[in-house]
Amino acid sequence: MTTDIRHKNSFQRFTTKNVLVASIVSIAYLSLAYFFIGWRPDHLHLCLASLIAYFALPISRKIFWAFLFFIIYWLIYDSLRVYPNYMVNPVNIESLYNLEKSIFGFQSPEGLLTPNEYAKANSTQFLDVLAPSFYLTWVPLPMLFVMYLFFTDKTTMAKFTSAFLLINIVGLIIYYLYPAAPPWYVEKHGFEFIEGTPGSAARLLRFDEFWGVDIFKNMYEKNGNVFAAIPSLHSAFPVLLVYYGIQKHLVAASIFFLFIMLGIWFAAVYTNHHYIIDVFLGGLTALFSILLLEKVLLKTKIKDWLANYIALL
Repeated sequence: MTTDIRHKNSFQRFTTKNVLVASIVSIAYLSLAYFFIGWRPDHLHLCLASLIAYFALPISRKIFWAFLFFIIYWLIYDSLRVYPNYMVNPVNIESLYNLEKSIFGFQSPEGLLTPNEYAKANSTQFLDVLAPSFYLTWVPLPMLFVMYLFFTDKTTMAKFTSAFLLINIVGLIIYYLYPAAPPWYVEKHGFEFIEGTPGSAARLLRFDEFWGVDIFKNMYEKNGNVFAAIPSLHSAFPVLLVYYGIQKHLVAASIFFLFIMLGIWFAAVYTNHHYIIDVFLGGLTALFSILLLEKVLLKTKIKDWLANYIALL
């Protein structure tokens, strides 16, 4: 039995099967990206990083499997360019703006303002730099937490990454059911729907200007998902961190995750990327997805599938 287990877990860098599968998947991905999405260097970077991780070392292959759901998330998000959500349902612009104002509006000498408009009128350089700093953590922090769980608790890691992917799938469904313009769109273009509107970093650009960098500019110029403000997945991911931090009884980490969550929620509104409604629904999307996984899906055959996945790690 010991010999069989060692043989099963032995690292085989190149086999006919894995080279063939890797080649087919890579060529298919790059071809589809070129013909349907529009070629970008990051398509090649993702492909090369995945191949290197898979073939380089035993530990790097396990890390590749650990981050597989993050890769799938990126592929799903990038593929939205092929058939944008505004081709399925009309984009909600003015109705969402008016709803936000009616629920969360601030009285001012200029009249009733949305929280985004109020933040613009009362912005400070300190907040201009602080708010985007929180926003920068929305993907790196979950990835770091995955690495921690990879070395300490692979079962929780598998649940965490599964929930991460599920949140994105639920968010994708809502994007297509209810296309929604972000508040920066109203500020720049009013209530008229303009097909093919490029992404905008909005007030995140103030961070770039302060530090003399193009981090957010480059990030949001590539955004092919402009009318996907509801739910705010930026606001959903830190809820995932808080939930699994508490489940693991990581008191200090959970407090830190809660602090980051509140910072991201504030930044989403302050930087003009989301309404409070978007943030609230982002949090609900996270809670719904986590409970769906923990209370329903893990009581089905998916639990066995997840166990097989953990065995790869």
